[in-house]
Amino acid sequence: MYKGNKIAALIPARGGSKGIKRKNVRLLAGKPLISYTIAAALDSKYIDRVIVSTEDEEIAQISKSFGAEVPHLRPRELAEDTTATIEVVLHEAGAFLSSGEWDSLVLLQPTQPLRTWEDIDKAIAFYYEMGKKSLVSVSEAGDHPLFMRQLNKDGRMKKLLNLPSTVRRQDMERIYRVNGAIYINQIKELTETTSFNDNELGFIMDRSHSVDIDELSDFALAEYYLSDGNLSGSDVKEKKGCRKQSFI
Repeated sequence: MYKGNKIAALIPARGGSKGIKRKNVRLLAGKPLISYTIAAALDSKYIDRVIVSTEDEEIAQISKSFGAEVPHLRPRELAEDTTATIEVVLHEAGAFLSSGEWDSLVLLQPTQPLRTWEDIDKAIAFYYEMGKKSLVSVSEAGDHPLFMRQLNKDGRMKKLLNLPSTVRRQDMERIYRVNGAIYINQIKELTETTSFNDNELGFIMDRSHSVDIDELSDFALAEYYLSDGNLSGSDVKEKKGCRKQSFI
């Protein structure tokens, strides 16, 4: 809860991932990938409820063992490759958060395991202090679009930015990319046309907290940050009696 506002976290995690098989439960530094996001959400000072949405029995059991709620299994028609995130969010919000007592939803994708509870709480505080505008986390882009080109069919290049490439790097304007780690929206404002990547406020996160697990090499990078002491992540522990109150 933040200044009297009740906040729920939703972690969408389906079983069928195309790129990396069973990605959400694949071990990262000895623990299931999804457990890192659950731990960060449970350790938040402001989040009152942590829900995992999945159609997969194994993901559900693992999520419960690490302290999250899995009120039900998601319908399989909402776990297809073509399923939009907003469809899943509206389904869960309608089922469990529609009473009017819940103010905001924090959407946390399990493929960003290095986002910490401190990141989440700073984002929540920023969101409320800025008047509850929708929020998306970002990190500074590694490559500046000034040096990026489109190729025409005849091989000629077209600039993305109409600026000379002779600008000194230190004089370039900073560019940020959506990192997919944290999205915050008012529950009552969610509609079928909501696009989370287009949320209004940008909350800046460190690039070392912004690793997106999309390829096997991303697991290696995340393990580097976790093992080398370069990240102060949440302590991931299997539940010995969940410290969060269950609301159902």
